[in-house]
Amino acid sequence: MSRILLVEDDEFIRRMIELRLLLRGHEIELADNGEIAVSKALANSYNLILMDMHMPVMDGHRATEALRERGYKGLIVAVTASAMSAESEKAMVSGCDDCITKPISADFEERIEALLV
Repeated sequence: MSRILLVEDDEFIRRMIELRLLLRGHEIELADNGEIAVSKALANSYNLILMDMHMPVMDGHRATEALRERGYKGLIVAVTASAMSAESEKAMVSGCDDCITKPISADFEERIEALLV
């Protein structure tokens, strides 16, 4: 069982991803903006952070940059509605380790499992 911080401002998407991960036996903590995510990530230990890139208060790009600037070494995966390669590149430049696009695909759980190995 892995401990995952799910950072997503859209309640429907957050609940859907949370349910899919819970069904796989993962422990999930939630944050609905990047500011909360940074605070939680620095105070707790996670195997993975799933970071929405477009959120109010502090977006995922800035939150990821803030975590990396503070020495956070954990796995951060961008979750973005944009399939554009420029958006994926921007997420990687921000410090993300990988990128998953929305809508969440049927192989989402397998991708998460592969990342956690």
